[in-house]
Amino acid sequence: MAVPVAFFAVFFAYPVTAIVGRGLKTDDGWQFGRIGEVLSRPDILDVLWFTTWQALASTALTLLIALPGAYVFARFDFPGKQVLRAVVTVPFVLPTVVVGTAFLALLGRGGFLDELWGVRLDTTVWAILLAHVFFNYAVVVRTVGGLWSQLDPRQEEAARVLGAGRFAAWRRVTLPALGPAVAAAALMVFLFTFTSFGVVQILGGPSYSTLEVEVYRQTAQLLDLPTAAVLTMVQFVAVGAILAVHAVTVRRRERALKLVDPAQTSRRPRGAGQWALLGGVLLTALLLILLPLGVLVERSFDGPGGYGLGYYEALQSAGGSGSTFLVPPLEAVGNSLRYAFVATLIALVVGGLAAAALTRRAGPLVRGFDALLMLPLGVSAVTVGFGFLITLDKPPLDLRTSWILVPLAQALVGVPFVVRTMLPVLRAVDDRLREAAAVLGASPLRAWREVDLPLVRRAVLVAAGFAFAVSLGEFGATVFIARPDNPTLPVAVARLLGRSGELNYGQAMALSTILMLVCAVSLLLLERIRTDRSGEF
Repeated sequence: MAVPVAFFAVFFAYPVTAIVGRGLKTDDGWQFGRIGEVLSRPDILDVLWFTTWQALASTALTLLIALPGAYVFARFDFPGKQVLRAVVTVPFVLPTVVVGTAFLALLGRGGFLDELWGVRLDTTVWAILLAHVFFNYAVVVRTVGGLWSQLDPRQEEAARVLGAGRFAAWRRVTLPALGPAVAAAALMVFLFTFTSFGVVQILGGPSYSTLEVEVYRQTAQLLDLPTAAVLTMVQFVAVGAILAVHAVTVRRRERALKLVDPAQTSRRPRGAGQWALLGGVLLTALLLILLPLGVLVERSFDGPGGYGLGYYEALQSAGGSGSTFLVPPLEAVGNSLRYAFVATLIALVVGGLAAAALTRRAGPLVRGFDALLMLPLGVSAVTVGFGFLITLDKPPLDLRTSWILVPLAQALVGVPFVVRTMLPVLRAVDDRLREAAAVLGASPLRAWREVDLPLVRRAVLVAAGFAFAVSLGEFGATVFIARPDNPTLPVAVARLLGRSGELNYGQAMALSTILMLVCAVSLLLLERIRTDRSGEF
């Protein structure tokens, strides 16, 4: 545990604590009275209220739309099922900047709906809610559908034989078994939407601001560190509470259930009702997932002189007056790939060691450390990025001008995915295999190499794929620390969207399309590697 603890202490706890200290501590000591002052401001109360209710609305809307999809993937067998499963999972690994850009192309000024019917939804809460459903649809389908496919359908059939109707049997038998999985999925969706940054930043305009967006505004634009520190503390407490409840639901989900092979529970749809349900899910996937991505690609080719590669060719040049970049925007592709590769290596080392340590010991301290590993997913990435700038500025950790700063920030987000993917697989390894290797004279390192590694090699590849995808799309921290001459893809997209002009808009669409394709290819490779259902993602 030494390496993971040291990594999180230096690159997570230290920067976050420093930001809070800068905001609340003066020469006269800690000024905790500022907490009450900030939280009593009407504008901050509006931000807190909007952050909470939009997260609740996004969660409810996601469950309403995604639960039928979870049932279809769990119980129906139809041609193209695996391809569709991969398609609906693509949004989950897409950077939030790409999601925001796709919906801007669909719902914004000059977008698909604006040209078709004169309808604009950007700068409205509906655009934010729809983008959140798009982003989190796969969370519900994967989490709930994965368990649903392993529930023995004969239990519900037995209830119907005893006189229960179809709905009553589902409500009394299946729903209680699915309850923990539904709760876990809802909490994860709430967590992701509660801390939403890129989507709200692009689609919300000046009218809407979540806690994460407000921390960015107070830090980067107003330089009001006291307010940013208080909001960071509020988000930290809220995320901690969400993760604590999530841990309880996960433990409940792991309690004994009568599970069967998913291959035994799926069958071809029967009757008009089931075929209609399948058609509805396919239509939902088409309108909710494929349409925004398709419009994004279409806009990247729709130049002033008609369809072509004009915007992609413009990415190769940094020249011109008012240029957004010091280097050609296309260099952001190479920068992102290099940064993501290094971040993936760091995340595999830190997350792999943490997962291995968590399988060897059990106790309150270790369980607490397990929960802390998830905090980077919910704590303000903006705070972490700004914290890097004000803390890692003195020897021996003067890293402000070093390229490694970006991969370190990205690895913080990748580590939780590595741990959650590898931990269930490592826990499934029989200890007697390690003991037998030790009896035969193997050292602990050799036992790991000869026993554990062959069994978890596939999980390592899956973990690496997820870490690479999320590192590639990290935006909240990178927007502070990426140098102007070495931008990443999400930062480049955000900068292009922040400037007026048709060329900047088209280049943003082109870069977003490139980033989407890289993430989609990574996911499709993961689907080919992953033949089992190990891990929580």
